[in-house]
Amino acid sequence: MKLYAEIKNIVLRSVRISLELYKIMIPILIVVKVLHELDLISWLALPLKPIMGLVGLPAEMGLVWATAMINNIYGSMIVFVSLAGEQNLSIAQVTVLCTMILVAHSLPVELHIVRKSGPALWFQGLLRVAGALVLGWILSRLYAWGGWLQDANVLAWTPEPEQGDMLSWAVDQGYNLLMIFVIILILNTVMQVFTAIGLTQWCVRLLSPVLRMLGIGPEAGPLTIVGMVMGLSYGGGMIMHEAHSGKVAPKDVFASLSLMGLAHSIFEDTLLMAVLGAHISGLLWARVIFTLVVTALLVRMVRRLGDVFFHRYLFHTPDLTAAMQPCCPGAPLPDTQAQK
Repeated sequence: MKLYAEIKNIVLRSVRISLELYKIMIPILIVVKVLHELDLISWLALPLKPIMGLVGLPAEMGLVWATAMINNIYGSMIVFVSLAGEQNLSIAQVTVLCTMILVAHSLPVELHIVRKSGPALWFQGLLRVAGALVLGWILSRLYAWGGWLQDANVLAWTPEPEQGDMLSWAVDQGYNLLMIFVIILILNTVMQVFTAIGLTQWCVRLLSPVLRMLGIGPEAGPLTIVGMVMGLSYGGGMIMHEAHSGKVAPKDVFASLSLMGLAHSIFEDTLLMAVLGAHISGLLWARVIFTLVVTALLVRMVRRLGDVFFHRYLFHTPDLTAAMQPCCPGAPLPDTQAQK
């Protein structure tokens, strides 16, 4: 009987989290599809063309990055494949571009997820776009200085183009939304099992020295693990729930989500970019090191700016009304003692 109640709570919690995430994702998916059908994404990419020269890339690669930022990584891969044959790019150039994509992609969806958790949308957007440019510039200069990865790039995989008709698109998106629910359900189940056997606390203790070095409280450990491993889109619902629970201090939510914005889905997304020929030195190691350094500096900057500046410009306390609603009749309310 206790197992049945536990399973019921996990399913209901997963449904509530998924619905909260769908409210953000579905309207944005429709808007992005309209932009794509009207060929407006290519126009939005025009301002990026001169910027590409700063990171050692042809102007045409601005369309690839714009597609990633507005749409998603998969869309940018298709655009890249359609253009790469005409450019004769080196491994270093592809690594720079793909690393920038990993830092700044799916911004409409992911930034709204972050905003729902409290951090100001404008700053998180600036952090990711500027972070991608700075990291891309550093990598391009580093590879050129050392003469590294200058061989011609070879594609390891070519993605199939999307179906053009609206029905196929709607079916694909419905499948993706269903998979998000399945992943959230699995995540909730796994997290519950890990908590029961003590593995979550072990991971938090393992991560605590790094978080402490960055200035992030240990309460943000589970939230950070979910985001860095699963990504902001898949783990976004759980991240919002954790942020709304009131158990994590606002500055820790801000720092954790800033860290996740620069480096999330570190396994899946890294492998996706690797099949385009990008090197792991930029995709993983440079991105993680850059993220840790930037987050450490950001945490110290926020401390110096003070609470008034932080709550006025960088963080808006999320509405806890939804979080205060129990997931099912008789379920306890979230503990908000940490806020008092």
